Amino acid sequence: MSTVSLAMIIKDEEAVLDRCLASIYECADEIIIVDTGSSDRSVEIAEKYTNQIYHYAWNDDFAAARNEAFSHAKMDYIMWMDADDVLPADEKEKLLALKQTLSLDTDIVMMKYHIAFDNENQPTFTYYRERLIRNNKQFYWSGKIHEAINIHGKIEYSEIAIHHKKLKQNDSMRNLRILEKLCQDERATVRDRYYYARELYEHQQYQKTLRQLEHVCLTQGLWIENRIDSYRIKGHCLWALNKKEEAFAAYFHSFVFALPKAEILCDIAYCFMQEHNYKQAIYWYHAALHTEKNEASGAFIQQECYDFIPYVQLCVCYDHMGEHEKALYYHQQAAKLKPVHPIVQKNNEYFKAYLKK
Repeated sequence: MSTVSLAMIIKDEEAVLDRCLASIYECADEIIIVDTGSSDRSVEIAEKYTNQIYHYAWNDDFAAARNEAFSHAKMDYIMWMDADDVLPADEKEKLLALKQTLSLDTDIVMMKYHIAFDNENQPTFTYYRERLIRNNKQFYWSGKIHEAINIHGKIEYSEIAIHHKKLKQNDSMRNLRILEKLCQDERATVRDRYYYARELYEHQQYQKTLRQLEHVCLTQGLWIENRIDSYRIKGHCLWALNKKEEAFAAYFHSFVFALPKAEILCDIAYCFMQEHNYKQAIYWYHAALHTEKNEASGAFIQQECYDFIPYVQLCVCYDHMGEHEKALYYHQQAAKLKPVHPIVQKNNEYFKAYLKK
């Protein structure tokens, strides 16, 4: 049986830490906690589960803190979690089973990361992350923010899913401050600039986002999924700035790198909807419905873009065009997926009134 060290970094996580550690405790052969300056009861809570608690002076470098946690691990594999992550009970059983069968020549186990959920607790935003890392001192975190491990060797993909269940909002400016300072240095990587652009976009600083993306989009070496996302973000910014033709050109440019993704197809369709060009919107929503998810790519997957959103929006488009039977059909398809979703409930009432006429 393979053994596992859980290695975590924390700061002021008393609201969620007990929930996290209780969910993973049975799966870990040791638990390592690196506290980066908590002023609440986080350390006290951690002491219920482990005596391996270390203190580390925070220096705006997530990779350095995670490497510190990894440096104390003694088991075959190292697993990381954030304090607001949870391993659900059914996933815990899968992880315990994996420990029994995992071959020690496996270097990395990729697991699903569910980071957003609908009102029925179904995941809506998912991607794979490196979750179990062989403890052979060959793997290190890099990146002061949005840190990652440069994975290589024998990689195994698992259906085990960690759930990210945030209860509070972190400092909304923290990431922006770190990335802004980082990107003032000429040695900043294209990956740093990509994440800086993403952060600027999240703060609705569209012109600054576009200036960063000019550099990102022209630089070789960025992971292909991030290049695709760069053009998607560029499209969002241009549309927000009312540069509509340029926005479409940015979305379409993403097709150069790989087959179109449903997320971008839905973006394009929604733009046409906003222009009341329902025929064009219908074309692109149908294309999204026929797009295969490539979850193993490592890209962010917005699950609803592959079925629920196109169904709902096709319902709206056909209704606007007066094709009510087709609208009803797509409403019914959406209802099969999410029968208690607020949009479905609202459309139920609409179609009840329509059918009485």
